[in-house]
Amino acid sequence: MDSRNEVTGASETVDEGGEPSGPEGTPGPLPAPGSAWRSVSFRWLLVGRTVTSLGSAIAPVALALAVLHLGGSATELGLVVAAYALAEVLTTLFAGVVGDRLPRTLVMRGSAWLACLAQAIVAVSLIAGWAGIPLLAVMGGVNGALAALSSPSSRAVVPQTVPESALPNAVSALRLSQNTAMVVGFSLAGVLVGFFGPGWAIAVDAGSFVVAALCYTAMRVAPIASVASESVLDDLGAGAREVFRHIWLWVLIGQALIYHLFYGGIQGVVGPIVVTREFGDKAWGFALAALMVGFMAGGLITLRYRPPRLLFAGTAFLALTACFPLAMGLDLPYPAVLAGAFLHGLGLEIFSVCWDLAIQQNIPPDKLARVFAFDSVGSFVMRPLGLAVTGPVAGALGETPWLLVTAAVMAGSTALALIPRSVRNLRRTPDA
Repeated sequence: MDSRNEVTGASETVDEGGEPSGPEGTPGPLPAPGSAWRSVSFRWLLVGRTVTSLGSAIAPVALALAVLHLGGSATELGLVVAAYALAEVLTTLFAGVVGDRLPRTLVMRGSAWLACLAQAIVAVSLIAGWAGIPLLAVMGGVNGALAALSSPSSRAVVPQTVPESALPNAVSALRLSQNTAMVVGFSLAGVLVGFFGPGWAIAVDAGSFVVAALCYTAMRVAPIASVASESVLDDLGAGAREVFRHIWLWVLIGQALIYHLFYGGIQGVVGPIVVTREFGDKAWGFALAALMVGFMAGGLITLRYRPPRLLFAGTAFLALTACFPLAMGLDLPYPAVLAGAFLHGLGLEIFSVCWDLAIQQNIPPDKLARVFAFDSVGSFVMRPLGLAVTGPVAGALGETPWLLVTAAVMAGSTALALIPRSVRNLRRTPDA
């Protein structure tokens, strides 16, 4: 937790041995140096994030099919998904401030309980038959805001759960377990929708938040010392200055903005339409599962592959993300589409591990949540626009040309991101 729990009146303190104590329970012993798995708090974090990843993989597939089953068009599907993304962007900066002011586990479990309630409402509306596209759009916005509230805290809390020497393995293990859960979730989504309907599939997501909230309640982490500020704007200003102090940070956030502007509409709108039309309803879920298998493979690689130049290696692998839209745009057989999805996930995961580790090793702990928030906002701020306009643009230009344009932009922007010297030369902290 963050030492700013004094703002909320919480009474957690730190004893002389560095262990948190107070009304949330008595923590276990500190983990041995270099060990992530021996940390009880890390294990609870691992379980909580893994379970929510399972549910969160099921939900978008179920939501997309729910909109299509209700007779929605590609534009309406884009607007529903855009509502989620827009609310997420608008909430994230505030969430970063909250994550640096309040106990991070408190923020995580509170947002999990609220997300459970919101998804339960969506599930009941679909099961009972009174759901409509406007309701799905509104609740999508609510869920986007709740996801944003939790995200900076759940990423920033990782260094509080493990010794510094165990941080690389902790980052890789968290992403690997989450991606494994998402493989299962994407594969399970089509089956759940096919046999039980989208309402019951979203109900599974609601249940996953219950499990996560209980896991976050069991976590015990030491607070982070930070300097109190007088306003939210002061906190945001300090976070922004930290971002712009590092060229590699804002350059790659800008590259991510371009990536999500173009690829967000492919995954949220054009991809499901093209793949399900050509290969059937279950094909899109399996394509996303192949993407997640690529994530798993990348995660396994990062457990051993530790390049000295973190961002040079990670950004080079990021160019593989162009393979998925390229395979769909070239109208290749289904196995080739799955291979493209796999390579996309492989490259993106290796980059993501290097990116998270670069931030956690180079940003002060008391600013981590805000920097992660600026990372999310900068990366996703254009995603709602991409989701909203992809349907009309693809309709005007044709789905195949737009897929090829997207692939070219993704590969080209990655190459441009390698130009700054700080991106090429940033080095990882040597492992203990």
